[in-house]
Amino acid sequence: MAAKKTAKKPTGNAPSEGEAAAKPVAKKAAKKAVTKKTAPTAAKKAAKKIPAKPSLDAIARAAYLNYRRRVEQGLPGDSHGDWLEAEKQSTEE
Repeated sequence: MAAKKTAKKPTGNAPSEGEAAAKPVAKKAAKKAVTKKTAPTAAKKAAKKIPAKPSLDAIARAAYLNYRRRVEQGLPGDSHGDWLEAEKQSTEE
């Protein structure tokens, strides 16, 4: 069973009625604003974790550049390795 909330009885230095009524409303509004800012939804958290996937055209272009660099430098390799390296480079960015 929930405990009853008791209101504090005014003392000799109590604020006027207008000030006393405004404080609880302001506290509730401030509390709502804080919880909305600090508690992102699950969808926002998931969106931050998943990076954007590069297009196949971008990967193909990067693989071609890897191929050209490899051939110019006389390094061994194949097109599959160039493609994998291009995918790795595009996901790191």
